Amino acid sequence: MKLWLVRHGQSQANVDGLYSGISETPLTEQGIVQAQAVGNLLNHVEFEKVLCSELGRAQHTMQLILQQRRIPVITEPRLNEMNFGDWEMCHHRDLQRVDAKNYAAWCEDWQNVVPKNGEGFQRFAKRVSEFAASISSQPKKENLLIVSHQGVLSLLIATLLNMPPASLWHFVIEQGAWSCVEIHDGFTTLRTLNNRAIYHPVS
Repeated sequence: MKLWLVRHGQSQANVDGLYSGISETPLTEQGIVQAQAVGNLLNHVEFEKVLCSELGRAQHTMQLILQQRRIPVITEPRLNEMNFGDWEMCHHRDLQRVDAKNYAAWCEDWQNVVPKNGEGFQRFAKRVSEFAASISSQPKKENLLIVSHQGVLSLLIATLLNMPPASLWHFVIEQGAWSCVEIHDGFTTLRTLNNRAIYHPVS
């Protein structure tokens, strides 16, 4: 089984430097171009299905990748980005001013401190781990396109490679690129990360 991992295109919140976990933020013009480019790069991959975050920026990216290709799409809430609660759509400079104590505590211990009304890393890691476990029930020869977010995809790769959740920082997922993970007989291999080449199937 191959998992083709794509992060959504650049969003307005990315440009503005805001925490945008579950908040809706549209793709920029550059984000649209990035998504279309990935669609062209992966045009020769015969996907059996697509698993996509339910958030608009991921859904829009997925639609731009597929264009007119008729492939079953499953909206998967476990692929949503982490919920930052009251910090949603805030800049870190503002948080250092209006919620300085809590924000400093989170920066010091981000794995355990939970933003007010937010999800927190432990719960986030648990649902991504549950999603990773569900992948094992998919047919072994499938090509699955997964369209999601930086945090989710980084954590998913770390989880599939049996690395600790905090290892997600080793995998920076860039916009406008594709990555591929292969699972064979229960063993996971990271085949490529942030690839911008056209994929040509081996005949």
